Amino acid sequence: MLAPAPAWATNLNDATVDAARAAIGSALIDAQIRVGEVQLYVHRDGIVAALTALRDTPGLEYQQLMEIAGVDYPAQAERFDVVYNLLSLTRNHRIQVHVATDEDHPIPSVTDIWPVAGWLEREVFDLYGVIFEGNRDLRRILTDYGFRGHPLRKDFPMTGYTELRYSEEEKRVVTQPVSLAQDFRTFDFMSPWEGAEYALPGDEKAAPGAALPQEKGAQTPLSADTIQKAGTSEAGKTPPKASSEPYAKTTADSTADTGKGKAETDATPKPADPDVIPSKQAGQNQ
Repeated sequence: MLAPAPAWATNLNDATVDAARAAIGSALIDAQIRVGEVQLYVHRDGIVAALTALRDTPGLEYQQLMEIAGVDYPAQAERFDVVYNLLSLTRNHRIQVHVATDEDHPIPSVTDIWPVAGWLEREVFDLYGVIFEGNRDLRRILTDYGFRGHPLRKDFPMTGYTELRYSEEEKRVVTQPVSLAQDFRTFDFMSPWEGAEYALPGDEKAAPGAALPQEKGAQTPLSADTIQKAGTSEAGKTPPKASSEPYAKTTADSTADTGKGKAETDATPKPADPDVIPSKQAGQNQ
């Protein structure tokens, strides 16, 4: 090591790009600095020599392979990008090496440079379908046995093609085609408070031009434009002609509206003596 502890790398991107151009040579397609990171684009036939040069060249010394990631661009001719993330411990610096390929052209394996690449290449193969030539154990690593397709491709359905369930008849877990309990729905971006302009199932039986029933919640389209603010419909009304006093009305015809408490027709007169005299059969305080 050049120092007992790695120093924080500052302003190394430009020097790294120049050193990488000299070390990789014609296999380097492009070199860019984006968001503060060095990105090298290498042809797939020269990936092994390029990564070896990045590891062993003085001034670069990217000793560790941290990750291999896959990216899918379906619109491109070579739809897959395999990204190697490298770390230099002595320089405390990271770079990304991009390799483009498709479903038919394999990428040379780098397991002879970093044995850990065996697991990482299996992961990219499992999820994207990229083939790594020279990997001695290129098997699926994340999906189930007998899984078909590659889940992280952008043209792969989110529900997959098969599903597992426990069969009571066979008393074991079986694989079957995906069955959806509900069909996929089509969504629009209309405001739910304005109501939908299309006809819902069952509404097509209504007569043309007939008003739809008002449901709870959102207003129907036929009545949404007639909504008024609270109190505006009462603003044009005149006040009642009957006069009122602070505590009770005096001009109302009904005794129930006056609040004066007139006796009911079936009311019994109150006793003259307010004290209740108990008896032997009934009464208070027995």
